[in-house]
Amino acid sequence: MLFRGSGKMSRDCGRSDQIVLVDSINQLDSTGGGKPVVAGSHGGVYPAYMAAVYGSRGVILNDAGIGFENSGVACLGYCENIGMAAAVVSHHSARIGDAKSMMESGIISAANRIAENAGCRSGIACCDAVLRLWDAPIGSGSPPPYNETRFLISDEMPRIVCIDSASLVEIEDAGQIVITGSHGGLIGGRPEKAFNIDATLAVFNDAGVGLERAGIGRLWPLQERGIAAVTVSNMSARLGDSRSSYENGIISHANAAAEAMGASPGLSLKVFVHQARKLIAQSSPQQ
Repeated sequence: MLFRGSGKMSRDCGRSDQIVLVDSINQLDSTGGGKPVVAGSHGGVYPAYMAAVYGSRGVILNDAGIGFENSGVACLGYCENIGMAAAVVSHHSARIGDAKSMMESGIISAANRIAENAGCRSGIACCDAVLRLWDAPIGSGSPPPYNETRFLISDEMPRIVCIDSASLVEIEDAGQIVITGSHGGLIGGRPEKAFNIDATLAVFNDAGVGLERAGIGRLWPLQERGIAAVTVSNMSARLGDSRSSYENGIISHANAAAEAMGASPGLSLKVFVHQARKLIAQSSPQQ
């Protein structure tokens, strides 16, 4: 089924059977070929790359509060360079990680020239904008390679692992400190999808927090699972870039488990994770 929203939309979007709607760009597959895509992901480079790889006619993402070095809207230039339409909705108008919310209440905050030429412009509803992308050309250029990365900061137990997307988490990351470049929103609003493993500490980008505080929605379900979690301010680190979070991130929000480790708003993430690692190691002599 091409239209992948959960539940009935409040607006009539006409050709909804020809719109690909996914809460995360990582859910996209070949059905995105030649069709407009609305994805709940942040508007960084990797989501744009994925949309291009699957041959989407155009893509609409969440601007994630724009953020440090405009990383939340980096999709616009990336897509324009390969002749592909791209736009973003304001994080204040729709919940990040929730494509249904984008379709129901999202308002376009920015678009590249290709999308604008098709009538997809700032200020119009996402529901209308995605239909206008049918008048946009399919990108003719090859997408510049973009590989999400994961790398090790420290191999002392617990390890400090950086991954640019939460989707890259691996079984062996359980019990470790995992710094992601992903937004802190719940995928499709589902608490069980907050994180796929039980890390000791998980880090996300707050994506500007946004509508209904969606950008930090993972923190409380992780608290219920006993997992310490924090977000870094989107103005301190690039979205989709875990190394930026580690090197420059400033904590903006923390759950109670992370606060017990010393996390607090305004604290350098780099300082905090090394303090937390020592604390965890001291409490787990078996490691």
